[in-house]
Amino acid sequence: MVEFADATGKIIQLLYYPPYHSKYSPIERGWEIWEQHWSEAQLMDTATMLAWAKSMTWKGSHPMVKLSRRLYQKGVSLSRKAMRGIKARLERNPLLPKWDILIRPA
Repeated sequence: MVEFADATGKIIQLLYYPPYHSKYSPIERGWEIWEQHWSEAQLMDTATMLAWAKSMTWKGSHPMVKLSRRLYQKGVSLSRKAMRGIKARLERNPLLPKWDILIRPA
């Protein structure tokens, strides 16, 4: 997100729900609808899976569905020195330091 802020020149504010508030998160409600939609589906192949994903609706809208075959590396992490540089860029709200972070472009 720090790189994204720098690339776009935009201030980014990250607001997190505490873990016990997932039922209030719109994305969690979306996953619930998706699980109900797929409950009886026989997802035998990629084409069927994509068709089912595209057929779901939530509040009258269909999701944007795109197949990605990109493999992500596991175990990638920053050095402590690099992480210190990132942490220095994060402005934490003193009232909610875990849940409200501001990132300004460099």
